[in-house]
Amino acid sequence: MTSTLKVPPVRRSQSDRRQQSESELLRAAAELIVERGMAAATFENIGARAGYSRGLATQKFGSKQGLIEALIARLQSRLQQLLEAGQLDTLDGLDAILGFVDIYLRNLADDGEMRAYFVLMAGAVAEVSDLRGPFAAAHKEVETRLEAMFLRGQAEGVIRQGLNADAAALMVGALLLGLSTQMLVDPGLDLEPIRETSLMTLRVSFSA
Repeated sequence: MTSTLKVPPVRRSQSDRRQQSESELLRAAAELIVERGMAAATFENIGARAGYSRGLATQKFGSKQGLIEALIARLQSRLQQLLEAGQLDTLDGLDAILGFVDIYLRNLADDGEMRAYFVLMAGAVAEVSDLRGPFAAAHKEVETRLEAMFLRGQAEGVIRQGLNADAAALMVGALLLGLSTQMLVDPGLDLEPIRETSLMTLRVSFSA
């Protein structure tokens, strides 16, 4: 008689379970926000969508601002992973800027959590809410990253010297913000030709 050796299941650590539950709650919150707006993203609805209790969602985030800050942090982390995968640090300053724009726009159309971010931002701005603060900080971080790329490109001689790096970084950020907002107004927008045109225009505008 042949016996079958049973492999015991791998027990996940408490930290792993905590990270998984938070990830599933944030994904559920993003889905609700995209489908039905911020009003639908109650802790009760989030918990139910993710298969957890309202109490766990409340415990994780504590407040509406806590939820928004967690979503922003999650999005920033994922964007950072995409940028690292694109190895932008190995490119010259101009190609790094174009790579940043390319990665952002390629992921914008299909990324539900990114769309949820801009639904939240639009609501915070419309309500003149204190919740605008976390969005302003996140956008400033992107602007600072882009400005460093512009300065690097100028030092390398691939971006023209007369360009104001801070203003140029803000302009690129505004382009991405505008297209992100346009996607909320027109979810069926075909971003591909806009992506190609944006990259071509930016290269011509900034190139030394």
